[in-house]
Amino acid sequence: MSALAPDLYYTHVTAIDAGELADRSIGHLLLDLDNTLLPRDSSEIAPPVREWLSGLAEHDITACLVSNNWHAHVHDVAADLGLPIVAKALKPFPAAFRRGLKVLGARAEATAVVGDQVFTDVLGGNLLGMTSILVAPLSASDLPHTLLLRRLERVVLAGRTPLA
Repeated sequence: MSALAPDLYYTHVTAIDAGELADRSIGHLLLDLDNTLLPRDSSEIAPPVREWLSGLAEHDITACLVSNNWHAHVHDVAADLGLPIVAKALKPFPAAFRRGLKVLGARAEATAVVGDQVFTDVLGGNLLGMTSILVAPLSASDLPHTLLLRRLERVVLAGRTPLA
């Protein structure tokens, strides 16, 4: 089960303290998009999320979006945020995470994966030795297969509560 256990768990991406990440020698983030930075089926990044993303630079933290989504809107969101993207990632398979690391010029041990799913984001990050950060999903709406996996996530996360 340890491959499925997140290193850190938060209620929302904005609860992640960039200064604490820097203190942990994390200089790079691979960020999920849907239900992590924006609600599923939306292209609107909330102002607090934009502020949080902007604040990463103050701690010399770079970021790349890594998304299983392949629709045009994910590229539009990435361009709007000024972030590189690895789309159609097929998480949790390592190839997309490795592409994200390459884009950032990062090493796995100095990188954290941030996402809302245990079986894609957390597992993928843990397989490559990155810090895994789970956030609660922004929306209860999800694809049917993801809703099924959410039931399994509840078993994996039993007894754990978000830090903030």
